[in-house]
Amino acid sequence: MKNFVKRFSVRRLKGRLLALLLCSAQGLFCAAAMPHFDKIDGWGNLNYDLNLGSNGLRCSQVVQIAAGSFHNLALEGNGKVLAWGDNQFGQTNIPVRVKRGFAIQIAAGNVHSIALMGDRTVTCWGPTAGQLGDYGQCDVPAGLRHVVAVAGGALHSLALKRDGTVVAWGADFAGQCDVPAGLDDVVAIAGGMYHSIALRRDGTVIAWGDNEWGQTSVPEGLDNVVAIAAAGNHSLALRTDGTVVFWGTYGLAQNPVPADLTGVVAIATGDYHCLALKSDGSLVAWGFNTAGQCSVPQGLQNLAAIAAHGNNSMVLIAPPAVRPFLSRGTFVR
Repeated sequence: MKNFVKRFSVRRLKGRLLALLLCSAQGLFCAAAMPHFDKIDGWGNLNYDLNLGSNGLRCSQVVQIAAGSFHNLALEGNGKVLAWGDNQFGQTNIPVRVKRGFAIQIAAGNVHSIALMGDRTVTCWGPTAGQLGDYGQCDVPAGLRHVVAVAGGALHSLALKRDGTVVAWGADFAGQCDVPAGLDDVVAIAGGMYHSIALRRDGTVIAWGDNEWGQTSVPEGLDNVVAIAAAGNHSLALRTDGTVVFWGTYGLAQNPVPADLTGVVAIATGDYHCLALKSDGSLVAWGFNTAGQCSVPQGLQNLAAIAAHGNNSMVLIAPPAVRPFLSRGTFVR
C-alpha cells in the first residue's frame, strides 16, 4: 500500500497574483517576486522518467512544481499545467477543464493530481471509480468553492477555503479526512500517508488522523511556524528562525533533522526523506536513500523551489543570471 500507496479577466489576474504569493505544504516555495524559471531537475525514484523535466520536457515560465510518488507536475505562469512520469492511473492526463482554464496552484498525491483553478474551484484527476487505487481522492465535494490552497495526501486530498476552514476527501482509513470541529484561521495544509496537518495564522499547528508513529502528536509548545510538510508517517514544521522541527517517524534508524541545519526557507518531505531549501539557494537532504532520493546532484544551486513525495525529489532552478530572493513564506487569502 505504501508504495502504491480570460481570456484575462480581473478574476484571473487576482488568481495569478495569489499563485505568486502562496506557499504550499507539499514543498512548493514561492520567491517573493516570483520570476519565471524553466529548468527542472529530479532524482530518486526515476523508474518513471521523473527527471524528464531536465531531459526533454518542454516547459517555460514555470512558477510552481509538485511531486507525486510516481509522477511530477509543473505550473507555468500562463496557468498551463504540465505532467510527466507514470500514467497508470491517469495522473498525467490533464483534464480538458484544466487545459482550457487557468490554474493557480498544483498538488499531487501518490497517484493523483490536483489543480486549483482561477475561479477558486478544484479539479482532481487520477484513478477513476472502480479502478485499483481509487479511494475517492479525485471526487471533489460538490459545491466546493472559494478555495485558496490545495494539498495531496497519499490517497486523500485537502482544500483550504478563503474563510480559513479545511475540507478533506478520499481515503479515510485513520480519520485523515475528519477535519477537527471548529478548526479555522488556517493558512496552510499538508497531507501525509494517513494523516493531515494544518498551520494556523497564529503560527501553531493542528494534526489529525493516524498517530501510530506520533505523526499527529504535535510537539508541545511548537509555535512561530511559517510552513508545514507531511508524508509517510511523519510531519515537518519550519519556524521563523529558520529551524526545522520533525515529529513522527520514517524508520527505526532515523535522523529527524541534521543538528546544524539553520537558515531554512522552505521544506518538503517524501515518505522516507526530507528536503530543506536554504536562504543561499542550496539544498540539504536527509533520511533513507533507498532510491537515491537524498543524493542531491553535485553542483546543484540557485534553487527557487523544492518538492518531494514517496522516494521522489524535485527542484526548480533559477537561471544563473537570476538570483531568487528567498524568504520564509507569507500566507495570504
